[in-house]
Amino acid sequence: MIDCVDPTLSISQQCKMVNINRSSYYEYRKENPATDQEVKDMINVIYASRPEYGSRRITEILRRGGIEINRKRTQRLMREMGIQGICPKQNLSKANHAHKKYPYIARDKPITRINQVQSTDITYIKTKFGTVYLVAIIDWYSRFILSWRMSNTMGEEFCIEALNQSLQKGVPEIFNTDQGAQFTGNAFISILLEHQIKPSMDGKGRATDNAQSERFWRSIKWEEIFLHEPKTYQELQRMINDYIKRYNHERPHQSLDYKTPSEVHFNLKKKSIDSNNNFLYSKKELKYVES
Repeated sequence: MIDCVDPTLSISQQCKMVNINRSSYYEYRKENPATDQEVKDMINVIYASRPEYGSRRITEILRRGGIEINRKRTQRLMREMGIQGICPKQNLSKANHAHKKYPYIARDKPITRINQVQSTDITYIKTKFGTVYLVAIIDWYSRFILSWRMSNTMGEEFCIEALNQSLQKGVPEIFNTDQGAQFTGNAFISILLEHQIKPSMDGKGRATDNAQSERFWRSIKWEEIFLHEPKTYQELQRMINDYIKRYNHERPHQSLDYKTPSEVHFNLKKKSIDSNNNFLYSKKELKYVES
């Protein structure tokens, strides 16, 4: 009956409510150690409210709640859950000094329409089957994810595939990237210039220059990937594909006046849902939902 990680009630308060001594609760915990699944459930509660906490802090909170646990066990369970405390991410923006760098021309520019500024970024996902890299292209005005690709290597090919796919849905005036070699190479830049798109690149060490992509990475990891444990590359691919469909067509955004990205991108009215809680799509956007 006692929830050792309840954010609103302390152990002492809960013990008083059920009329038992606190020492009795701690004695019971020593004699009845929590199973891995029980500890995982507790870790999930802590992490949901404090995703910046790593294994050290989570271990301490569990101990204060009467759980006999060491940090190694907490680390093992967090690895199995596919979660980790927020920390500076792996450096994916390896610059090639021989490549030309373009200035950040999107700075302080009022964003007033779709296809005015688009951007892309790469993030990584640690899994049991290795590290997977994910690239996505987003429209800054609508937050609509135009295209995405996965790869188990850091080459430029999957970035170029995502760019070519996104250009079929709209050609932007400005395209923003970081200064990574994948985006500064001739193959990527030549496609932008061929479509008369102005390249723009983040300032060195300025992740906030591409805040839209960073917010999307935060959303997809916290709302989908960290909550599940894909066992194969294909399963992770399906998971990401399903999430991006929901993100584009079902997830209301506060910054968009609680419209979905597709409603803003295609200038549609807010969609209704049917009796089975399925969103009703217009013919205009159905091809994007099914793609």
